[in-house]
Amino acid sequence: MNVILGWLLDLFARFVRTLDWPLCAALLALMGIGLAVLYSAGGQSGQMVLAQAVRYGVGLGAMWLLSRVTPLRLRSITPAVYGLSLVPLLLVLFIGTGRHGSHWIDLGVFYFQPAELMKLSLPMMAAWYLNQAGTPPRFGHVLLCALVIAVPTGLIMLQPDLGTAMLVAASGAFALYLAGLSWWWFAAGAGAIAAAAPAAWFWLLMPYQKDRLLTFLDPESDPLGAGWNIIQSKIAIGAGGFAGQGWGQGTQSHLNYVPEHTTDFIFAVLSEEFGWLGVVTTLALYLFIIGRCLWIASEARDGYARLLAGSLGLAMFVYVIVNGGMISGLLPVVGVPMPLLSYGGTAAVSLLAGMGVVMSVHAHRPVRG
Repeated sequence: MNVILGWLLDLFARFVRTLDWPLCAALLALMGIGLAVLYSAGGQSGQMVLAQAVRYGVGLGAMWLLSRVTPLRLRSITPAVYGLSLVPLLLVLFIGTGRHGSHWIDLGVFYFQPAELMKLSLPMMAAWYLNQAGTPPRFGHVLLCALVIAVPTGLIMLQPDLGTAMLVAASGAFALYLAGLSWWWFAAGAGAIAAAAPAAWFWLLMPYQKDRLLTFLDPESDPLGAGWNIIQSKIAIGAGGFAGQGWGQGTQSHLNYVPEHTTDFIFAVLSEEFGWLGVVTTLALYLFIIGRCLWIASEARDGYARLLAGSLGLAMFVYVIVNGGMISGLLPVVGVPMPLLSYGGTAAVSLLAGMGVVMSVHAHRPVRG
């Protein structure tokens, strides 16, 4: 019996040896919080929770599989992964569906969001190219890397999905930053974007996107229309107080005042029901995950692995900041989900797959001599 038990334990250890358990624990805690809040926000719908749990299971499977792929192997297939990820981005423009454009492809069993693939394949490609070109990157290399970032970003903006396009572009920009690109490049880029803003307002932004920006500046100007979402979200956050109103007791969400309370605004539900304590606990988990990713990146001795792990960690930081700023009125509403809390499959699977890549970097790091 002891021999069989020992064999099973050894088999299990071999099965999970590439997983980073501190990172796993934080991710599982976030998923547990997400399912608990979703159960309340979804009107105590067990079916919705089960569907999300299945998506988490798929994401964890992808995370485990990618954690077993060596960074050397990932680097060799990166150009192919990037190229293949562009195909559904083109297809969705013709066969996609969505409330404000073409964001999703209906696969019958589920809806697939192609832009989510780029949250992983773009930083992979940027890290691959910058590692090949050498760091810090020179002028020509910066321009070519900017093109690598601009192609998928532009395709996502055509859907149109400004929020996801910004997040995808940021993940590529972080690779440039970690490669040693001077700060004045980013200042120049910000200046160029600011200079192009008037043209974007008239030629690129859809009417609903303009409404979101105007509402951000003055939500009280249309409290029953465009300003309703952010006003009700802020009320829900304030109603939570220190310890919250209790699980399943949030009035703003359960009376349907808070919009999209199972997706983009689910963090407002968490704030109302669990208060300051719940918010701080959740943000601490995010901070730990981001910090763990950056620590793993710092330990990597391969340039590609270092740039990739660091970019994925910093990208998650942006996701949290943008959603948190959006639901609290500090940033315009751009339709960005809160990682591993908001209801949805493609975003959760892509994020967990990215964490699998980070774990691969840690598990296959060279031993220091």
